Amino acid sequence: MISTEVPELDAADDLLLAELQRDGRITMVELGRRVGLSQPAVTERVRKLEMGGFIRGYRAVVDYKRLGYGLRALVGLGRVDYARVVKLIEQTPEVINAFDVTGEESWILEIAVIDVEHLDAVVTRFGLLAPASTSIILSMPREHAVVLPARRENIKPAVRKVSGR
Repeated sequence: MISTEVPELDAADDLLLAELQRDGRITMVELGRRVGLSQPAVTERVRKLEMGGFIRGYRAVVDYKRLGYGLRALVGLGRVDYARVVKLIEQTPEVINAFDVTGEESWILEIAVIDVEHLDAVVTRFGLLAPASTSIILSMPREHAVVLPARRENIKPAVRKVSGR
């Protein structure tokens, strides 16, 4: 079995990653204060995290509703030619995220649209390639959660079912 453990990161790196995911615009001085390290130490560690590929970039998180997109939806696509769907994804600015997945559907697309009419237009374009199913996102109680390095000791045991017998 291939290990996905990340031994080269320590607890200080975990703290840095968590804080940067919460606020990518934080100053190195403030970041150092929050994690208990000097500004030069923080700057060096963050640089190493960036160079090591643990931090891929920084971006603004926008409010889709404030930008005029009243609906977000997940669109599932059945079996479809990979190149054709990738081309259509690239031509469709409403697609926020696209996932090539296993299961009954080959693709799950997250889209942002103005209203139901706009949703229908986008889904129809993809429906010409393959059968499509749509789920409108009602709320997102968890979005952009902080992700820390995978470590076996952090795995919680499964909840055991208790039978009534």
